[in-house]
Order: sequence, then C-alpha cells, then structure tokens
Amino acid sequence: MRRLIYVPIIHTMVDMGSKAEALRREYINVFGAERWALSRKVIEEVWEGVRLKLLALTLPWERVRIYQDGLPVSGKELEIASEVAAQGSKNYEIVMELVRRGARLMGTESPELLIREYTHIKRIAEARTDAEREEAKRRYAAESAEILKQRDSFIAQRIAETLEEGEVGLLFLGMVHEVDRLLPEGIQVGYLIDRLPLWDAEER
Repeated sequence: MRRLIYVPIIHTMVDMGSKAEALRREYINVFGAERWALSRKVIEEVWEGVRLKLLALTLPWERVRIYQDGLPVSGKELEIASEVAAQGSKNYEIVMELVRRGARLMGTESPELLIREYTHIKRIAEARTDAEREEAKRRYAAESAEILKQRDSFIAQRIAETLEEGEVGLLFLGMVHEVDRLLPEGIQVGYLIDRLPLWDAEER
C-alpha cells in the first residue's frame, strides 16, 4: 500500500524570496502594520502546530518521501531546502528536520510552470503605478487557473511515479491545490489536519 498525507502550508515572507518586501509593503498599505505583525505571529504558531502533529505521527522515516510545494525537480533539492531553511523558513526547517530523521526529499514541481507563475507575481509586486499593477493582476488572473491545473497534474504524476509500495509520502502543499483528486486509486490519501474547507473527506 502507498500512503500520502497532505500537510497544509502557509507561506512565510522567507518563502517569498525577492518578492517579500514588495508584498509586505502592499499588505501594510491595505491592512495596516498592526495586522501585519499579528499575521506573522499567527503563522509562526500554525507552523509549530504542524511540526508537532507531524512528529506525533511516528512514521518510519526511512520509508517517507517529502513532496514540497514550489520545490522544482532539479537535482539540487537538498541544497535549495537547506538554504531556505537557513534563511528562517518554518516550512523548510521542518522539512530538513524530517530529512535528518531519514526522510527523502523529492523534487516536486515543474521548473517551467514555476517560472511562469513567478513571472506574473513579480510583475505585480514590482509594478510602479496602480495602472501597471492592475494590468499585471489581470494578466495573472487570466492564466492562474490553467497554471495551477498544470502544476497539480505534474505534482500528481510525480508522486504516482516515485512513491513506492510500503512508503508514505508527505505532501506540503497550499490549500488552493487539488492534487489529491488526480492521484491514482492505489494511493491512500490522508490529511494531517482534518476537515479543512477545501479538503472535506466526505466529498472525496
């Protein structure tokens, strides 16, 4: 039997890379500095809760494969994860902790699709005028659903091709994705946190 456990993620500013400062300014401009600080605190607490729930699973870590939102198939997965973890990413700190326990980190996403999405987000973050920003958002909205669909298909295929019998996959993934709907029936899917709105087990 092959098992896959969905692990919900919330991106921190470290995960946003070079876009972080522009996104921070835009958030504060819309919602205010106090709400910004509160949101950072909540995200930290959520990640600590995710970490504790993962460690409580007591999985056979040498038979665990980790699939990570935004991590391209590159041959440099551990190098990328280690670097982002060192910068303070809670997501990647947990990933590296599990790797040290014996889990195997897998390249998960299509580099080409990630670049397509990153280009749109970069244009929005770097827009110099409101008109430029609105146009960048319009272009992204026109393509975002198709990009997400293609990303999900790639991730599902990647898991189906690499997760072996008797292994457990941990899929760190944002809540807008629907990879579980695309996996073959031979993979048993579970959820680290039950009954998230987009992951209602009764609907699957």
